[in-house]
Amino acid sequence: MRHPFLAAIAEALAEESVATFRYEFPYMQDDRKRPDPPAVLHRTVRAAVLAARESAPDLPLIAGGKSFGGRMTTQAQADAALPGVRGIALLGFPLHPAGAPSVKRAEHLPRVRIPMLFLQGTRDELADLALLRPIVEKLPRADHSFHVLKRSGRTHGEVLRELARALADWGNSLS
Repeated sequence: MRHPFLAAIAEALAEESVATFRYEFPYMQDDRKRPDPPAVLHRTVRAAVLAARESAPDLPLIAGGKSFGGRMTTQAQADAALPGVRGIALLGFPLHPAGAPSVKRAEHLPRVRIPMLFLQGTRDELADLALLRPIVEKLPRADHSFHVLKRSGRTHGEVLRELARALADWGNSLS
């Protein structure tokens, strides 16, 4: 939750008047490399959603995350609705491991019954676009960390602000 990308996107979202609630999975808190079992990860997502809802009960609630955290959020929602969550925002959905294209990690997505926003880099090695395009529609040109090529003429900060603006606009459109 203290990763520079997460801190930067939280700051960019704050500039768009969007509050964020960051948390860590137990294996990350314990500095272990191997993720916890899915049941533990899903319970952690649910606990974070509950804590966010309790800390800001008057704000609309959008769950999600970057990469693995976003995937665990969609899995938790697919298993049972996350209370009060209006939508899920995914920053770099990890469709497959690098160099091993597959859509297996997306099999649960049709069971997610709330809106999802995919913000994905077109150079992302964890999401082959030929496989991802049928799942999502609009993608910014960037890698898994949303770093753009220098020749694009855009800075990383500009991309983060664009992501934050898109996420804020999308969240405001949810009822």
